Formats: sequence, C-alpha cells, structure tokens
Amino acid sequence: MRLSTVILPIHRWSEGQKVWRRAEDLGFHAAYTYDHLSWRSFREEPWFGAVPTLTAAATATERIRLGTLVTSPNFRHPVTLAKELITVDDVSGGRLTVGIGAGGVGFDATAMGQDAWSPKERADRFGEFLPLLDKLLTQDSTTEQGEHYAAVEARNVPGCVQRPRVPFYVAATGPRGLRLAAEHGQGWVTYGDPRGPADVPVEQAPAVIAAQMAKLTAACEAQGRDVAELEKVLLQGSTAERPLSSLDAFVDWAGRYRDLGITEVVIHWPVPDSVFENDLAVFERIATEGLAQLG
Repeated sequence: MRLSTVILPIHRWSEGQKVWRRAEDLGFHAAYTYDHLSWRSFREEPWFGAVPTLTAAATATERIRLGTLVTSPNFRHPVTLAKELITVDDVSGGRLTVGIGAGGVGFDATAMGQDAWSPKERADRFGEFLPLLDKLLTQDSTTEQGEHYAAVEARNVPGCVQRPRVPFYVAATGPRGLRLAAEHGQGWVTYGDPRGPADVPVEQAPAVIAAQMAKLTAACEAQGRDVAELEKVLLQGSTAERPLSSLDAFVDWAGRYRDLGITEVVIHWPVPDSVFENDLAVFERIATEGLAQLG
C-alpha cells in the first residue's frame, strides 16, 4: 500500500513551497491538490489554481509524484487541459498523475455563467471529455467533433514525458464512470458513498468501498481487462471515520482498506480551523511510521 497526501491550493507560494517540500521529505508517494475554482467552506479564503500550483511544486521538488484529485469538465476543455498537462509532466520530469472525474454541483458548476448540469449531462459530457483527452495526450494532432467537445488539428508536440501518456486515476462509482475507468484508467478513485459519505456509520464504511470495488471488477471484466492493472485509491476526509486522530487509528483504518484491495490511501494535509484540522505532529508521524506499523 502507498501513502499520499492532498495539499489544498490555499497557500501563497512563499509558504506553499515549504509544504510541498515537506511532503517530499516525509516520504509520501504523491502529493495531490484539488482542481476547483473555489471549494465549500474555503470559498471566502485564499484559493489558487491547481495547474500553476503543480507546476511550481514540480520545480520545488525532485522525487514525489504530483497530481490533481480531481479535475473535471466543470470549467475545463480537453484541448486546453491537454496542453497544460503535457507542460506539467515535462516540468516535473514525468511525475504527473491526473485524477479526473465527472464533476459535481459545487461552485465550479456555475462560475462560468452556465446552468448546473444534471447528473445525466455530467455523465454524457464526461463520456466525451475523457476519451478525447486520452487522444489529445497520445497523438501529435487530433481532430474530432462530438456533441459537447471538439478538437480541430489540435497539436500536442512533443507529447508527454510518460508514455503513452500521463496516467489517469478516474473517480467513479456509477456504471458509466466505472466503464470509463476500465477503458482509460490506470487507477480508480473513491471517497466513500457519493450520496453522503459522512452519513454512513463508521462500521459500515468499508462495506461501501467493497461494494464499489466489486462493481469496478465487473466493469473491468466486461472490457476484458484485469482489475489488478488499476491502482485503487481511497481519498480520506469525507466519511465519519477519523484515521488521523492517532497513529494507531491510522494503522487500523489503513489495514481494513488494504485488506479490501485498496492500493493507495490519500490523507489531507492539516489545515487549522477547518474541516481538515489535525495535529501536525501526529500527521507527520503517520507519514513516517504509518505504513511500517501496518506491516
């Protein structure tokens, strides 16, 4: 099992670079950031762009993988996003992972003046967005016309450092999203029950993930793909579970999900006076000792 972190894009870079470097020094496998224009309780607080933040983080670090968790079509277009991702992959020397999903109904959904999309429209758009992004990142030139997205001789030379392209970690729980994960993903991401992860009793939370993984397995089988080829990523922070309260709590929590087949757990870097408030000393101990204690 791998241990990674999410660093929210809330820091002016004079301080933010220290956090990203510290994440590398602590030995995290990857450091991700949210790709939103603003987010929930942080809406009135500082919030910077994900792609520039990752580019800066790429120059401030040497080994740690970097990524979005997650990018969505809410305010992105595949043509421009592909160019940005190729650039970050190049600056980082091939350390970029793209967490990507269909998006939701938060502030991003209407910030550009559009009406919020229905669940069906989000799924329809994601069904075009992801395959087109795949092509844009693997071809020198792409021309395609869809119902929602188009590319006309869109050039992406020299392409990604990672071949055939940067890995996609697809966030999905429904049948259409899981099919896309099976078709295009190198990994799959979940944060619990999308209908309300915090409402699920703690003792029932692992069963939710087990059921989702069974559906992922079925989706892979339908595509003739071995589910073992995909990383299974659990993003902590949305459920009622509290694995960052102590090292022992983390070990118990991570062990339960390792036994279910989760291959990477992602914990939020502590943010004081927020939903992600945690003791930094405990967090750093989890980072340096948690997997060793897990055995």
